[in-house]
Amino acid sequence: MASAGKVKAAEAALSEVKDGMVLGIGTGSTVAIFIEMLGRRAAKGGLRVMGVPTSYQSAYLAAEAGIPLTTLDEYPVLDLAVDGADEVDGGLNLIKGGGAALTKEKIVDSAAKRFVVIADGSKLVGTLGAKFALPVEVMPVARRTAMARIGQLGGEPRLRDGADRKDGPCVSDNGNFIVDAKFEAIPDPAGLECRLKLIPGVVEVGLFVGMAHTAYLGGEVGVKRLDRKGR
Repeated sequence: MASAGKVKAAEAALSEVKDGMVLGIGTGSTVAIFIEMLGRRAAKGGLRVMGVPTSYQSAYLAAEAGIPLTTLDEYPVLDLAVDGADEVDGGLNLIKGGGAALTKEKIVDSAAKRFVVIADGSKLVGTLGAKFALPVEVMPVARRTAMARIGQLGGEPRLRDGADRKDGPCVSDNGNFIVDAKFEAIPDPAGLECRLKLIPGVVEVGLFVGMAHTAYLGGEVGVKRLDRKGR
Protein backbone atom coordinates (compact mmCIF):
# COMPACT_ATOMS: atom_id res chain seq x y z
CA MET A 1 0.00 0.00 0.00
CA ALA A 2 1.35 3.42 -0.97
CA SER A 3 2.32 5.74 1.88
CA ALA A 4 0.15 8.78 2.53
CA GLY A 5 3.13 11.04 1.87
CA LYS A 6 3.70 9.67 -1.62
CA VAL A 7 0.02 9.97 -2.46
CA LYS A 8 -0.14 13.59 -1.28
CA ALA A 9 3.01 14.52 -3.23
CA ALA A 10 1.58 12.94 -6.40
CA GLU A 11 -1.70 14.80 -5.93
CA ALA A 12 0.17 18.11 -5.60
CA ALA A 13 2.03 17.53 -8.86
CA LEU A 14 -1.17 16.52 -10.63
CA SER A 15 -2.58 19.98 -9.88
CA GLU A 16 0.14 21.44 -12.16
CA VAL A 17 -0.95 19.43 -15.20
CA LYS A 18 -2.99 21.41 -17.74
CA ASP A 19 -4.91 20.33 -20.81
CA GLY A 20 -2.73 19.94 -23.90
CA MET A 21 0.57 19.51 -22.04
CA VAL A 22 3.39 17.24 -23.14
CA LEU A 23 4.89 15.77 -19.98
CA GLY A 24 8.15 14.17 -19.00
CA ILE A 25 7.18 11.12 -16.96
CA GLY A 26 9.78 9.98 -14.47
CA THR A 27 10.48 6.66 -12.80
CA GLY A 28 9.87 5.29 -9.32
CA SER A 29 7.21 4.39 -6.80
CA THR A 30 5.88 7.92 -6.25
CA VAL A 31 5.75 8.60 -9.99
CA ALA A 32 3.86 5.34 -10.45
CA ILE A 33 1.14 6.78 -8.21
CA PHE A 34 1.18 10.01 -10.23
CA ILE A 35 0.81 8.06 -13.49
CA GLU A 36 -2.20 6.18 -12.14
CA MET A 37 -3.84 9.43 -11.00
CA LEU A 38 -3.09 11.11 -14.33
CA GLY A 39 -4.61 8.22 -16.25
CA ARG A 40 -7.79 8.31 -14.17
CA ARG A 41 -8.16 12.06 -14.63
CA ALA A 42 -7.61 11.81 -18.38
CA ALA A 43 -10.12 8.99 -18.66
CA LYS A 44 -12.81 11.19 -17.11
CA GLY A 45 -12.38 13.60 -20.02
CA GLY A 46 -11.33 17.20 -20.22
CA LEU A 47 -7.60 16.47 -20.00
CA ARG A 48 -5.58 15.61 -23.07
CA VAL A 49 -1.89 15.03 -22.44
CA MET A 50 1.02 13.11 -23.93
CA GLY A 51 4.00 11.72 -22.09
CA VAL A 52 7.69 11.14 -22.72
CA PRO A 53 8.72 8.27 -20.42
CA THR A 54 12.13 7.99 -18.80
CA SER A 55 12.26 4.20 -18.62
CA TYR A 56 10.63 1.02 -19.86
CA GLN A 57 8.85 0.86 -16.50
CA SER A 58 7.26 4.29 -16.82
CA ALA A 59 6.42 3.66 -20.49
CA TYR A 60 4.58 0.47 -19.53
CA LEU A 61 2.71 2.12 -16.64
CA ALA A 62 1.71 5.09 -18.79
CA ALA A 63 0.44 2.85 -21.58
CA GLU A 64 -1.55 0.80 -19.07
CA ALA A 65 -3.06 4.03 -17.72
CA GLY A 66 -4.11 5.09 -21.23
CA ILE A 67 -1.66 7.99 -21.53
CA PRO A 68 -0.47 8.48 -25.13
CA LEU A 69 3.32 8.38 -25.46
CA THR A 70 5.62 10.44 -27.63
CA THR A 71 9.34 11.20 -27.88
CA LEU A 72 11.81 14.06 -27.60
CA ASP A 73 12.28 13.79 -31.36
CA GLU A 74 8.67 14.90 -31.74
CA TYR A 75 8.66 17.33 -28.79
CA PRO A 76 12.20 18.45 -27.86
CA VAL A 77 10.77 20.99 -25.39
CA LEU A 78 8.37 19.65 -22.77
CA ASP A 79 5.83 21.65 -20.78
CA LEU A 80 6.39 19.86 -17.48
CA ALA A 81 8.45 16.98 -16.11
CA VAL A 82 7.40 15.10 -12.99
CA ASP A 83 9.96 12.80 -11.41
CA GLY A 84 10.95 11.31 -8.07
CA ALA A 85 14.16 11.56 -6.08
CA ASP A 86 16.18 9.48 -3.66
CA GLU A 87 17.45 12.56 -1.81
CA VAL A 88 16.58 16.27 -1.97
CA ASP A 89 18.56 19.03 -0.26
CA GLY A 90 17.36 22.48 0.70
CA GLY A 91 18.65 23.96 -2.56
CA LEU A 92 16.65 21.41 -4.61
CA ASN A 93 19.72 19.50 -5.68
CA LEU A 94 18.93 15.81 -6.03
CA ILE A 95 20.33 12.32 -5.93
CA LYS A 96 18.48 10.11 -8.41
CA GLY A 97 19.01 6.74 -10.00
CA GLY A 98 17.65 4.23 -7.54
CA GLY A 99 15.63 2.82 -10.43
CA ALA A 100 18.69 2.74 -12.74
CA ALA A 101 17.08 5.27 -15.13
CA LEU A 102 19.25 8.29 -14.29
CA THR A 103 20.56 8.96 -17.81
CA LYS A 104 17.22 9.23 -19.56
CA GLU A 105 15.72 10.93 -16.51
CA LYS A 106 18.32 13.68 -16.75
CA ILE A 107 17.76 14.08 -20.51
CA VAL A 108 13.97 14.27 -20.20
CA ASP A 109 13.87 16.38 -17.03
CA SER A 110 16.29 18.91 -18.49
CA ALA A 111 14.11 19.26 -21.62
CA ALA A 112 11.15 20.56 -19.59
CA LYS A 113 10.23 24.19 -19.06
CA ARG A 114 9.34 23.21 -15.52
CA PHE A 115 10.67 20.24 -13.54
CA VAL A 116 8.74 19.14 -10.45
CA VAL A 117 10.01 16.58 -7.95
CA ILE A 118 7.65 14.40 -5.93
CA ALA A 119 8.69 12.32 -2.92
CA ASP A 120 7.80 11.57 0.65
CA GLY A 121 9.24 13.84 3.30
CA SER A 122 11.93 11.37 4.38
CA LYS A 123 13.88 12.18 1.20
CA LEU A 124 14.74 15.70 2.43
CA VAL A 125 18.32 15.87 3.76
CA GLY A 126 20.63 18.59 4.98
CA THR A 127 23.48 17.47 2.71
CA LEU A 128 23.31 15.06 -0.22
CA GLY A 129 24.84 11.67 0.44
CA ALA A 130 23.56 11.56 4.00
CA LYS A 131 21.46 8.44 3.43
CA PHE A 132 21.71 7.30 -0.16
CA ALA A 133 24.64 6.09 -2.24
CA LEU A 134 25.22 8.01 -5.47
CA PRO A 135 24.31 6.02 -8.60
CA VAL A 136 26.78 6.28 -11.48
CA GLU A 137 26.04 4.70 -14.87
CA VAL A 138 29.18 3.11 -16.28
CA MET A 139 29.94 1.31 -19.53
CA PRO A 140 30.66 -2.38 -18.76
CA VAL A 141 34.15 -2.21 -20.27
CA ALA A 142 35.07 0.59 -17.87
CA ARG A 143 33.72 -1.02 -14.70
CA ARG A 144 37.02 -1.67 -12.92
CA THR A 145 38.85 1.46 -13.98
CA ALA A 146 35.89 3.73 -13.26
CA MET A 147 35.33 2.22 -9.83
CA ALA A 148 38.99 2.76 -8.99
CA ARG A 149 38.76 6.43 -9.98
CA ILE A 150 35.56 6.86 -7.99
CA GLY A 151 37.44 5.51 -4.98
CA GLN A 152 40.18 8.08 -5.52
CA LEU A 153 37.52 10.79 -5.32
CA GLY A 154 36.45 9.60 -1.88
CA GLY A 155 33.56 7.31 -2.74
CA GLU A 156 33.09 3.67 -1.81
CA PRO A 157 31.94 2.10 -5.11
CA ARG A 158 29.83 -1.04 -5.29
CA LEU A 159 28.55 -2.66 -8.45
CA ARG A 160 24.76 -2.91 -8.13
CA ASP A 161 23.43 -6.46 -8.30
CA GLY A 162 20.45 -7.44 -10.39
CA ALA A 163 17.11 -7.70 -8.61
CA ASP A 164 14.18 -10.12 -8.63
CA ARG A 165 16.29 -13.29 -8.72
CA LYS A 166 18.35 -12.07 -11.70
CA ASP A 167 21.95 -13.25 -11.54
CA GLY A 168 24.72 -10.78 -12.26
CA PRO A 169 24.88 -6.99 -12.20
CA CYS A 170 22.00 -4.57 -12.65
CA VAL A 171 21.85 -3.48 -16.30
CA SER A 172 20.29 -0.14 -17.25
CA ASP A 173 17.89 0.38 -20.15
CA ASN A 174 20.97 1.59 -22.05
CA GLY A 175 22.88 -1.67 -21.50
CA ASN A 176 25.27 -0.23 -18.92
CA PHE A 177 26.15 -1.09 -15.31
CA ILE A 178 25.15 0.93 -12.25
CA VAL A 179 27.81 1.64 -9.64
CA ASP A 180 26.53 2.89 -6.29
CA ALA A 181 29.16 5.15 -4.72
CA LYS A 182 28.76 5.94 -1.04
CA PHE A 183 30.15 9.33 -0.06
CA GLU A 184 30.06 10.46 3.57
CA ALA A 185 28.59 13.76 2.38
CA ILE A 186 28.43 15.76 -0.85
CA PRO A 187 28.74 19.44 0.09
CA ASP A 188 29.64 20.44 -3.49
CA PRO A 189 27.36 18.39 -5.76
CA ALA A 190 28.15 20.43 -8.89
CA GLY A 191 31.88 19.96 -8.41
CA LEU A 192 31.60 16.24 -7.74
CA GLU A 193 29.36 15.78 -10.77
CA CYS A 194 31.96 17.41 -13.00
CA ARG A 195 34.81 15.32 -11.60
CA LEU A 196 32.90 12.07 -11.95
CA LYS A 197 31.84 12.82 -15.53
CA LEU A 198 35.49 13.30 -16.49
CA ILE A 199 36.15 9.63 -15.74
CA PRO A 200 36.37 7.70 -19.03
CA GLY A 201 33.47 5.28 -19.34
CA VAL A 202 31.14 7.14 -17.00
CA VAL A 203 27.92 7.73 -18.93
CA GLU A 204 25.96 9.75 -16.36
CA VAL A 205 25.92 10.66 -12.67
CA GLY A 206 22.84 10.70 -10.46
CA LEU A 207 23.42 14.26 -9.26
CA PHE A 208 20.75 16.63 -10.57
CA VAL A 209 22.11 20.07 -9.75
CA GLY A 210 20.14 23.27 -10.36
CA MET A 211 17.52 21.48 -12.44
CA ALA A 212 14.41 21.14 -10.27
CA HIS A 213 12.10 24.13 -9.92
CA THR A 214 9.79 22.78 -7.20
CA ALA A 215 9.65 19.80 -4.88
CA TYR A 216 6.49 18.48 -3.26
CA LEU A 217 7.42 16.43 -0.20
CA GLY A 218 4.47 14.59 1.25
CA GLY A 219 3.86 13.72 4.86
CA GLU A 220 1.08 12.11 6.85
CA VAL A 221 -0.90 15.33 7.17
CA GLY A 222 0.17 17.52 4.26
CA VAL A 223 2.72 18.52 1.65
CA LYS A 224 5.83 20.64 2.08
CA ARG A 225 6.60 22.71 -1.01
CA LEU A 226 10.16 23.81 -1.77
CA ASP A 227 10.92 26.23 -4.60
CA ARG A 228 14.32 26.93 -6.06
CA LYS A 229 15.49 30.41 -5.22
CA GLY A 230 15.37 32.87 -8.06
CA ARG A 231 12.50 31.05 -9.82
